[in-house]
Amino acid sequence: MLDFFQNHQERVLYSLLLLALFIIVRGIIVLTVKRIGRKSGTSEARAKLVGRYITYALLLIALLVEAFVIGINVHDITLLFSSIFAVLGIALFAIWSILSNVTSGVIMFFSFPYKVGDKIKIHDKDYPVEAIIEDIRAFQLILREDNGDLVTYPNNLILQKAVTLLEKDALND
Repeated sequence: MLDFFQNHQERVLYSLLLLALFIIVRGIIVLTVKRIGRKSGTSEARAKLVGRYITYALLLIALLVEAFVIGINVHDITLLFSSIFAVLGIALFAIWSILSNVTSGVIMFFSFPYKVGDKIKIHDKDYPVEAIIEDIRAFQLILREDNGDLVTYPNNLILQKAVTLLEKDALND
């Protein structure tokens, strides 16, 4: 075991540095996302969800860098990633709608001007909605109409439609 560390001392040191960098960067980004969530008035659960998405992305980047650190051949990494992306491409094409809703949910976390409790009107020609936002989730908005009906509206569609703010924080009125 001692021979291993002596022979690969530089790689072990770089791996430990990469791990420390990953932990520090992840911590900073997660704290920043939580701060943005508190400042914009979104729920802590949404901030945790966005933080989890960012952690997964950072982990994939760290694993790629670690592969180079331990000396895996670039051709082997290219072959592995091209195979993974081919399978993912087919799978993601089948579930593109779900992914577009998740992506829209992340975009809405950072730039959606409406909050839980606001009364909005969605200008949709097929199904116009005038309701209070009860919850903003990863895939959809949960809306409550004046007649008490519960409406779920996909996140990707809310970013494509015109929305009017009717009342700010209508739940507490």
